[in-house]
Amino acid sequence: MDKKIAVLGAGESGVGAAILGKKKGYEVFLSEKENINKELKNLLSKEGIKWECGQHSIENLISADYVVKSPGIPSDTPIIKLLRKKRKNIISEIEFAALHTSAILIGITGTNGKTTTTLLTYHILRGAGFNVGIAGNIGKSFSLQVAKMNYDIYVLEISSFQLDDINKFSPHIAVITNVTHDHLDRYNFKFKNYISAKLKIIKNQSKKDFFLFNSEDPLLMAALKNVKIKSKKIPMSETPINQGVYIEDENFIVKQKDKKTMINFANFTLKGRHNLLNAMAASTVASIFEISKDSIRDSLTHFKGAPHRMEKVLTIQRVEYINDSKATNVNATFFALDSIHTPIVWIVGGVDKGNFYESLLPLVRKKVKAIICIGVNNEKLNNTFENIVEIFVETQSMVEAVKIAKRIALARDTVLLSPACSSFDLFKDFKDRGNQFKNAVRNL
Repeated sequence: MDKKIAVLGAGESGVGAAILGKKKGYEVFLSEKENINKELKNLLSKEGIKWECGQHSIENLISADYVVKSPGIPSDTPIIKLLRKKRKNIISEIEFAALHTSAILIGITGTNGKTTTTLLTYHILRGAGFNVGIAGNIGKSFSLQVAKMNYDIYVLEISSFQLDDINKFSPHIAVITNVTHDHLDRYNFKFKNYISAKLKIIKNQSKKDFFLFNSEDPLLMAALKNVKIKSKKIPMSETPINQGVYIEDENFIVKQKDKKTMINFANFTLKGRHNLLNAMAASTVASIFEISKDSIRDSLTHFKGAPHRMEKVLTIQRVEYINDSKATNVNATFFALDSIHTPIVWIVGGVDKGNFYESLLPLVRKKVKAIICIGVNNEKLNNTFENIVEIFVETQSMVEAVKIAKRIALARDTVLLSPACSSFDLFKDFKDRGNQFKNAVRNL
């Protein structure tokens, strides 16, 4: 076994990888370019992990057998370029954890819907009595759970950033919910680079594995034409297909060879076409594990959605306030606007990731009565929408945005925070943005 690893980044995934490495007998060195707080320093020292902060010591990094890279570090940073030049073996935290567990892995990715699909899959499996953990881009890091827990199955939400640096990672079941333009700032504004990262989830699968995908997503289907797929393909569709999964009346129909399973979703708690597709994916994963359709239906009925994803906050004077802060791209916001059937006061904006807002114009014309832009630079939003709605306001305060929305909204209107952008100009992350929205609403 290679005995020395260097971990780049002291975030959730980096610290988890360091702890796992130490447990598995590696000599571990953690390097963080920024400062590390006292609590984390104490934790690392307690675990016997060597660390540094405020710099990257090249000699300690290039002497390692593996460099485990945190997903937040772009591949084009100088330190990564240098390590690649030195031919160092750079892997993601997801891959490092996978190397050290024999659990069955379910990997779920996609531009939108992966969080809901991951949570719902976990909910169904747990409800059926499986010893299952949930990790990846959600909850505690995969590495930390492999170090501290002993699950038989892991349901992993995996971002493109986490897939960038995989070499051998191979989930038994891979799911791609959809692909659309997102994070292009991280991929040199080239969509092909972004989708290539997403497709890495299936590159190491074998014929004993399964691949679920949205067969009605044109961008995904075009990309899959150029990929050799070894695993068993299970297409998902809203309309009937010969083999795969589709919707018929209020049922998911799972057709595999001569077997046909009908799962009723009439009482599914989440609304909107996109959530039906998420539920279809989770239900199909459950059917692979031969979970009964009654158990799946019961889980669908009692599922609560992800925080910050079309989360109903309060109804005040018959105005509903919805927190969709996790909508960090245009496609996610499209689904949000599409699922609401009352006039909308829309709070939007943040860090633009190479967005194209034109696809939202029909929905905005039809449903949106006012736009409140919250962000440091709203120029593109301004150019796209200012002449489309009667009221267009800019602010850099969530409290102010919510107060303005209250003055504009009438009974039976909806105030929707669905930013279509990243949050890092004014907030720590999408959770901070959503929590500030919820607090502002509760203080009205």
